[in-house]
Amino acid sequence: MPVKVPNGLAAKEQLADKHINLVNKENFSIRVFRPLKIVILNLMPLKQQTELQLLRMLGNTPLYLEVTFLRTESYTAKNTSAEHMNHFYKTLHEVKDSSFDGMIITGAPVENLPFESVQYWKELTGIFDWSRTNVKSTLHICWGAQAALYYHYGIQKYRLPEKVFGIYEHTRLRKDLQLLKGFDDHFSVPHSRYTDIRKQDIESIESLEILAESSEAGVYLAASKDGKDIFSFGHSEYDRETLHEEYKRDKEKGLNTGLPKNYFPHNDENLRPRLTWRSHAQLLYSNWLNYHVCQEGTSGFILECN
Repeated sequence: MPVKVPNGLAAKEQLADKHINLVNKENFSIRVFRPLKIVILNLMPLKQQTELQLLRMLGNTPLYLEVTFLRTESYTAKNTSAEHMNHFYKTLHEVKDSSFDGMIITGAPVENLPFESVQYWKELTGIFDWSRTNVKSTLHICWGAQAALYYHYGIQKYRLPEKVFGIYEHTRLRKDLQLLKGFDDHFSVPHSRYTDIRKQDIESIESLEILAESSEAGVYLAASKDGKDIFSFGHSEYDRETLHEEYKRDKEKGLNTGLPKNYFPHNDENLRPRLTWRSHAQLLYSNWLNYHVCQEGTSGFILECN
């Protein structure tokens, strides 16, 4: 079913080639109870790549979604044009009086900094506070998950001896939760980070629970017991080539980054990477939308579409 996005967004044409149905108001005639409203705070450096990845995840659903992209005012994106940001993104000031069914807060390449040293930290905490009253359920990704756990629960992050980088096998810890409905007992997820959250720190908070973990990569998925906050420490939204591109960028910067684990066939970077996580990634987003975002009093089901 379609996802409504702003006119001219580059991701729209790319997703159309993959049979993800994106529309705009000029070619969309519908009768609905109302669309599910999703706001995405995109903190990743390559904004358009992340737009494409997240819209692909959201577009694989029978729900009608209306997506708004959010940016920070206190930090100017360096890798995306000002024209793109001004045209397709809004600020908290512009949406503060609006309510949303779901929110996604992405990761950011600032994990080696103390939280308070991040340039837009104060603004981000304001967004965290705003989401408590204006969003039904928020999916936090990687550094976004670490930042939210620190701000809301006082949970610290810790520097790892080496980058967690690759595709790791995870174990589902809960079999009775709707968020994990359809998941296999074991499944793969990409990770790319230098810091970690300790399992025992999450377990010490009564209102939180761990849903899935890896013996190598640590906790992957945690949530508040009321389903309002979901924390993903991996990157299930990543495309086949994303880790390869990160690996090449790290090498160009002179960083001592090893090959992503369990990624290239025979550990040969000249071979096409394996795509082993897409089905569970789609399940995660579909389950989040169906069981945490689409709640009583909302409906994204389309009755008529031309």
